[in-house]
Amino acid sequence: MMINRKDDRKTIWENQIIVALVAIVCCALWGSAFPAIKFGYLWFDIPSDAYATQILFAGCRFTMAGILTLVIGSLLSKKALVPKRTSIKKIAVLSVFQTSMHYICFYIGLAHTTGVKSSILNGMNVFVAILIAVFVFRLEKLTWVKVIGSICGFLGILIVNFDGNMDFQFRLDGEGLIILSTTCYGISSALIRLYGKNENSVMLSGYQFALGGVCMVMIGYLLGGRLETWTGNGVLILLYLALVSAVAYTLWAMLLRYNPVSKVTIYGFFNPVFGASLSALLLNENGQIFGMKEIFALVLISVGIVMVQKMRGKE
Repeated sequence: MMINRKDDRKTIWENQIIVALVAIVCCALWGSAFPAIKFGYLWFDIPSDAYATQILFAGCRFTMAGILTLVIGSLLSKKALVPKRTSIKKIAVLSVFQTSMHYICFYIGLAHTTGVKSSILNGMNVFVAILIAVFVFRLEKLTWVKVIGSICGFLGILIVNFDGNMDFQFRLDGEGLIILSTTCYGISSALIRLYGKNENSVMLSGYQFALGGVCMVMIGYLLGGRLETWTGNGVLILLYLALVSAVAYTLWAMLLRYNPVSKVTIYGFFNPVFGASLSALLLNENGQIFGMKEIFALVLISVGIVMVQKMRGKE
């Protein structure tokens, strides 16, 4: 059953230019998280097989992100953001898919594969989000234009990441977990769209981050995870990652609240582009940073976005 708003008046969050600019900013922030997490592992001295410590590290990030989101949201609203009783179940469900499961899989998977490969696989979340919104939650219709647009975007990701030394090795605790995290992302995108119609998106984001983060801290600690190496660089990267989540997910949630899932998530193809480029630049994971193949990839992604956006008017 399709969701129809009772009020047909457009808000600033439905303006195509605003949607594009905000979505690209979010993707740039998320893309920077790929190398930032790798640096976090380095500066906190977290080895690739320390699953519990990786979960603990992620939990600290999202607990801080939740607190920051609620503080910023309360200051902007000039009142404390307090959830209603009817909101608690929604927060709990979101915390499972958007934070706990999503990032437990992501953090462990990223430790067992490269930032570039992770960014490629992470590009699948656009397909997953659209398919879940269409077939599971029935929030919108699937059209050939959306399918072709999504394929163009994914081809752009493959091109920007391709080099002659691409490793096609597949590990369940690496690439497999990254794919599972994209599925959790797709479910959470549809849930935000569904829940955000009658809830404060900033409040939902803040509390689900905090709840999910605390659960991850507890899981990581009980499994034996410890953050024993603390440095100035480590603290700064942890604060940065918390700010990335607080800012990007709050803005993304606002876009999803007022727009169809496909109209917003199609911009997610820029996320792997930023992730791969920044990983290559900062982690030295491949050679050329920006050339003809990157320009061609951006053209393909842009074509895909335009195709999906054009469908909005027809729907």
